[in-house]
Amino acid sequence: MQHKGLGGMLKGALRILYPPQCLSCSGAVAGEAGLCSPCWTQAQFITGHSCGRCGAPLPADGEADSHRPADAQMVCDECLKIARPWRHGRAALVYAGTGRQLVLALKHADRPDLAPTLGDWLARAAAPLIRPGMIVIPVPVHPWRLLKRKYNQAELLSAHLARTFDLSHCPEILHRTRHSEGQDHKGVSDRFANVAGSIAVSRRQASRLEGCSVLLVDDVMTSGATLAQAADALRAGGSGPISVAVVARAVKEH
Repeated sequence: MQHKGLGGMLKGALRILYPPQCLSCSGAVAGEAGLCSPCWTQAQFITGHSCGRCGAPLPADGEADSHRPADAQMVCDECLKIARPWRHGRAALVYAGTGRQLVLALKHADRPDLAPTLGDWLARAAAPLIRPGMIVIPVPVHPWRLLKRKYNQAELLSAHLARTFDLSHCPEILHRTRHSEGQDHKGVSDRFANVAGSIAVSRRQASRLEGCSVLLVDDVMTSGATLAQAADALRAGGSGPISVAVVARAVKEH
């Protein structure tokens, strides 16, 4: 009892010296790993209707919903136009506002401390995709990019998901076969061409993949080109059904 009391006093003292800060803007917040009111307002969590392939939010249509079979999958316009080499997909947030700021901070601003909270949000979004025996695989980064960033943000997120759902985490299965340019400011066709043939299954790890259902994890999905390359590599390597989960999904403004 005495140790617990001392622990509580120590935590209280630390909160006074280092009060909790907003994950996005570093402003004051009431609890740990939280967002301040303005940043929370700008965080567009995807909680309603969403595309079953990529997780993009969809407008509710009460009349259409009443006639849709219970097991029917809703699909966005983009996924109707672009073939996805995976079955199902989920995203936690729209890639805008606070969601965009947090993903960019994790990716480029040396903020691995964001991974547990973003991983929790992603786990809630990905929960319907989880199946027994599924393995969790992150989208890989090239060693040159890994040297610059110090970590693979997708791997931090996938490790968190694997722990949350008690699944096998297999970050060694996929690897980059070549270094590709960044995808920023490229059109959809250029994005697919830029990453073509850039991801493959490791020969040493191929046996772990055979027939397994896969949860493929990344931080953000824009065109889906990188996820498609990874999923194509997994399918060529003999995987079972593939689902994808991302923290944020970029959507077009209407």
